[in-house]
Amino acid sequence: MESKAKSIRPFIGAKDYKTSRAFYSDLGFNEIVIAPNMSLFQYGEMGFYLQDAYVKEWIDNTMVFLEVDNVTDFWKQLLILDLPSKYEQVRIIPIKEYDWGKECFIHDPSGVLWHIGEFYN
Repeated sequence: MESKAKSIRPFIGAKDYKTSRAFYSDLGFNEIVIAPNMSLFQYGEMGFYLQDAYVKEWIDNTMVFLEVDNVTDFWKQLLILDLPSKYEQVRIIPIKEYDWGKECFIHDPSGVLWHIGEFYN
């Protein structure tokens, strides 16, 4: 295919839309409301759509990988935010190292698993 892609934006569901919107704003994403039941959350040129839609099987199997320049710095900033104390269902998992790089993890208020990673190459 010769056409060049400009972005990729997954659709993510939310069990409690209002709570998820607040969570992603606190995490540093900029919200652009598209409709009463959908917003685009952007971080620089990247983004995803958050929907006021919840299907347990879908959410339980949703994972997103966010590549960052420095996962250690991201982790330190994440600890400062202390999101698990503000959002009951949010969990963060410390950095793990692999042969390809390292990553930490965030479970959002609905259960979506975010991999925050840094590649060695």
